[in-house]
Amino acid sequence: MIEDKHIISHKATIFDALSKINSLSGGVMTLLVVNDENKLQGTLTDGDIRRAILNGTGTADCVTAAMNRNFNALQGDDIDVAQVREYRRKGITLLPHLNCDGTIKSVHDLRHTRSILPLDAILMAGGKGERLRPMTLTTPKPLLEICGKAIIDYNVEALAAVGIENITVATRYLAEKLYKHFETPVAGVQVRCITEDAPMGTIGAASLIKHKKGGNTLIMNSDLLTSISFEDMYIKHISEQADITIAAIPYTVSVPFAILTTDGNAVTGLEEKPTYSYYANAGIYIISNHLLSQLPTDSPTDATTLIENAIRDNYKVVYYPINGTWIDIGAPADFAHAQELMRHLKNLSV
Repeated sequence: MIEDKHIISHKATIFDALSKINSLSGGVMTLLVVNDENKLQGTLTDGDIRRAILNGTGTADCVTAAMNRNFNALQGDDIDVAQVREYRRKGITLLPHLNCDGTIKSVHDLRHTRSILPLDAILMAGGKGERLRPMTLTTPKPLLEICGKAIIDYNVEALAAVGIENITVATRYLAEKLYKHFETPVAGVQVRCITEDAPMGTIGAASLIKHKKGGNTLIMNSDLLTSISFEDMYIKHISEQADITIAAIPYTVSVPFAILTTDGNAVTGLEEKPTYSYYANAGIYIISNHLLSQLPTDSPTDATTLIENAIRDNYKVVYYPINGTWIDIGAPADFAHAQELMRHLKNLSV
């Protein structure tokens, strides 16, 4: 049986349940009733107990007399993220995940873990951050602090908040400092580090990891600050049956001149100071593991190369537009902007 403060035996009394619920004060005050095989039998709240007592149940009776047998739960290995979202919208805060035999695999508090994305994640953190020198002479860029917190920790927290627990950081420059930093869990996640022995390009370090067959991996640059919805991005990736989903940001180019349209040597028109809109690569990807498993381990690979090869080989590549904040902290102006933005957001939350 897994240990969890919300789990109670079906043999426990109503009095036992009241005591256990009281200990949950300040959290989700719901119990999960299991039998001797750890199979979920029902849920129990103080409201269920009050109704049972009003109907004649005593505090010495078993919890099965008061529990709700019509419960919501995830079941099996394949998590339906859209279903998790629907549970969250209905106000369900405690969501058990059951094995196929009905035993409890895990318990999720949707107040803190907003989703449960079946993804591993890799954060790329091997760059030297040369444009941010001298700050990066002794500190790797992902560990530079924005409002008192390392840049990379914002991303780890965002991943943990959508249920991603298998997080790997790919390091090279000042790697020992990143290893030291992640000796302490971040947002309850024990982050793992790997090191590139030689430069492996912007995505080649993913070849150093064994990928689950049939799954997907989220790969992103570690020096980003973004409010992207990883849940929305994942749902699009699955609904499109994509092999690669690229997060994209709108990018506008304004031309300060009149642009000629031509046909041969003839001018057919003028467009005064036109503006063109594009989508730019945001450095965040969801990639099917079967593609990552094909990455070479003896030569570098850039993300753009992987994407171009996937398109050439008729794999499905789609994009997901980011609707919100995205800052690539590459230069001092970006660093200053990120500091100001986070100070503003903190002031709003006070």
